[in-house]
Amino acid sequence: EKLRISEPSNAYDFGQIINAVNINKDKAACADLLTITDPKKLPVLLSNKLEGEIFLIFIQSLEHYVVGKDPGLVYQHLFYLSKAERFKVVLALLSRNEKEQVQQLFDLLSENQNNQYSLEDLESLKKVYEL
Repeated sequence: EKLRISEPSNAYDFGQIINAVNINKDKAACADLLTITDPKKLPVLLSNKLEGEIFLIFIQSLEHYVVGKDPGLVYQHLFYLSKAERFKVVLALLSRNEKEQVQQLFDLLSENQNNQYSLEDLESLKKVYEL
């Protein structure tokens, strides 16, 4: 059964949806969630709940479902994800393979670059992601 995604109004709702998405490894549903969620709200919605698994399903969902349609939105999400609590901790715990997935997403962003971000913006965000 496909998860029905509606815009979360608070961190609790967001957490519930994320847990469901994560249990089912439902990247399409996660992409829906990220498409309707204002990137600026991401740090607040994630609260202190950012974990490696969640981080990775975000990256995979953005790569598989969103970057081809809306690279600007992906850039925004990556930008605000880096402002979330525990971001540095999660980043430090990524394996080499997981870091390569993040690098792949950045590569797609530079290939699909649009007027919502410059290549300089992208380069400085890559530094934040330690790539």
